[in-house]
Amino acid sequence: MKVRNSVKAIILDGEKILLTKNQDDEGYFFLCPGGGQNHGETFYTTLKRECIEEIGLNIDIQELLHIREYIGKHHEYAEIDFDVHQIEYYFLCQLSRTENPIKPTNPDNHQVGIEWVRIEDLLNFRLYPKELRKYIIGYLNGENSPVYLGDIN
Repeated sequence: MKVRNSVKAIILDGEKILLTKNQDDEGYFFLCPGGGQNHGETFYTTLKRECIEEIGLNIDIQELLHIREYIGKHHEYAEIDFDVHQIEYYFLCQLSRTENPIKPTNPDNHQVGIEWVRIEDLLNFRLYPKELRKYIIGYLNGENSPVYLGDIN
């Protein structure tokens, strides 16, 4: 089993966050845009490519906020993710103001769109990882949070 790197964007604009909207048998769920690092790519190159693929927008990457491990056998979807071990790097980002939006070039399989969500409403949304919601809310409230979040869901 290999460990996979994934790079994610926490795209904030005032009191809102931009998320990918996805659908499965349980309904809608939301994710921060981003995805798997290809061999030879830097984190920045990966994140910029993934944002074009999933949200059709260029981003400006700022600081690294969180590192999360996902060890599939420990979580609610263990039956399908048993062998998955992924390290996710969450960077604070803003939309680049220099370009116009385009149609996402390669959205994820379950992705049905993108949506700006008010941070104050974030706890009402099925966002994965679930624990990330409290850290995003805390960040906007000026609270310090750990960089390494561990194997959270």
